[in-house]
Amino acid sequence: MTTRLTMAQALVRFLTQQYVERDGVQRRFFGGCFGIFGHGNVAGIGQALQEHPDFPFIPVRNEQAQVNAAAGYARMNNRLGAMACTSSIGPGATNMVTGAAMATINRLPVLLLPGDIFARRNVAPVLQQLESESGQDVSVNDCFRPVSRYWDRIGRPEQLLTALPEAMRVLTSPAQTGAVTLCLPQDVQAEAHDFPTACFQKRVWHIARARPDTAALDKAAAWIRKARRPMIVAGGGVIYSDATDALARLCAATGIPVGESQAGKGALSFDHPSNLGGVGATGTLAANRVALDADLVIGIGTRYSDFTTASKTQFQGPGVRFINLNVAEFDAFKHDGLALVGDARAALEELATRLAGWKVDDAYAALCADLRREWDTEAARLVAPTGDGRIGQAEVIGIINDTIRPDGVVINAAGSAPGDLHKLWRARHPKQYHVEYGYSTMGYEIPAGLGVKLAAPEREVVALVGDGTFLMMPSELVTAAQEGLRMTVVLVDNHGYASIGSLSESLGSGGFGCRYRYRAGDGTLSGDDLRLDFVSIARGMGVHAVRAEDGEALRREMVAARDREGTTVIVVECDRDKHVGGYDSWWDVAVAEVSTMDEVRRVRAGYEQAVRKERNFFGEKRT
Repeated sequence: MTTRLTMAQALVRFLTQQYVERDGVQRRFFGGCFGIFGHGNVAGIGQALQEHPDFPFIPVRNEQAQVNAAAGYARMNNRLGAMACTSSIGPGATNMVTGAAMATINRLPVLLLPGDIFARRNVAPVLQQLESESGQDVSVNDCFRPVSRYWDRIGRPEQLLTALPEAMRVLTSPAQTGAVTLCLPQDVQAEAHDFPTACFQKRVWHIARARPDTAALDKAAAWIRKARRPMIVAGGGVIYSDATDALARLCAATGIPVGESQAGKGALSFDHPSNLGGVGATGTLAANRVALDADLVIGIGTRYSDFTTASKTQFQGPGVRFINLNVAEFDAFKHDGLALVGDARAALEELATRLAGWKVDDAYAALCADLRREWDTEAARLVAPTGDGRIGQAEVIGIINDTIRPDGVVINAAGSAPGDLHKLWRARHPKQYHVEYGYSTMGYEIPAGLGVKLAAPEREVVALVGDGTFLMMPSELVTAAQEGLRMTVVLVDNHGYASIGSLSESLGSGGFGCRYRYRAGDGTLSGDDLRLDFVSIARGMGVHAVRAEDGEALRREMVAARDREGTTVIVVECDRDKHVGGYDSWWDVAVAEVSTMDEVRRVRAGYEQAVRKERNFFGEKRT
């Protein structure tokens, strides 16, 4: 049997019938579609969406923002749910390229449906069309190829029959997921075809828990039993595979300490005795000191990003070895490690059986406990009021941590806040800490808040944003107002790019170009600070906005916002010179080898010493 539908109608109908199942729990995969209509998609997919009120369409203000929102939705659902994103051909489509890169780098499923050039080519050049002298099948949507896990252009309606199963295979794959882009020529969207009715029947995609090779598990257990100073690096894969309880049990039984990556923060509750906090360039005193001397690093669900490894300088133990448990083979073989390719929860359960009766040495356990207490004291000092009447970002983080509901979610992405949060946030559950640091996308936080709130409407959502990231994408406050979403945005006003400004100063560049200042008479950006009225900006976008003058006011406003209808923006002016420093770690940012500036030359000398600590994948230091 067949059903005559346009390509766009068939696409939307197919999406409504896709389900996923893991551990016997079944759920609908797509929560709906974000989008902005233009001439490249309004008459095709726009009309098709209108015919499916059961598949919610949510209009947004910026195409990149909708991908950020879709990523937030997918992450909150542990990658078991996704949103589609549609745009017109042209700038609407290319606006989504940054979002596609962010989703792919963070291994988050999003489906991108940009309009495309006329497949029949007799209408050309169309408004917003790039003309290529090298071929008539090239469009701006080819930009999506390197940042998509799967890319296709639907040149005929019936091509959906082979493209859609492939798209779903990638979107639901724990190892391969990321952005999937289906480019939709605007004429083909409206063309009809007799599609097999079976294409639109309910389909359930089973998410398997692949188990590592038995011999590899045996070898890993033997390595662990012989280790004197083992440590675990917990990545996002622990959370996505629902392996947090398995990790907690393993650590309780063995005493192995844990350092968390940005994506893995919350893999253990902050008060678990094995949790030493964040590890790497933005890590804690406790985790980083243990990492420096570890003789065995057990990476679970981590891709060993540059920050996690402190540019491959964090693990300095002589002869240090790596065991890498990851569902993605690509990550499992990093650092010349022993690869355990498989699901984190399944593998941890099998490792626990093989390690029964074994524990770390008492002296090592005592050392880790002492470092944990030392860090707790230091963290408490950092978030405490300084008493000088000037609030710092660390104090803001402490107040949010104290006032957020136990099941609440904090969201952040760029600037200095991710580093401070990684050190200072006390995560109470696996989904409380939502920091996008795979791509560090400025403008992520508010749109991601929409996605998180749509995925978990019962939870309190707090987006912490700097003034720089806020100004890049405040527009989705309008979407929050439109959808009636209750969300709190804490906006840190520090008069510019505080994070890069501090980095610039540390590199001898004096914070060049990083403050919001008027241009002075000498032509330099050294005039007075720009005074921006963020409260009025937020109110003009339809949400409630207030200014908190100090820590106590912030506490009051946080509590008030939690019970207020709609979204609230709380503006806090912070002292940008109050920093949270690094702890026993380093990050490779190359300094000019030749410069006329004395301070740059001084910093370069230190850089040349520090870079010698970097290791290659075979454990050797750089010479």
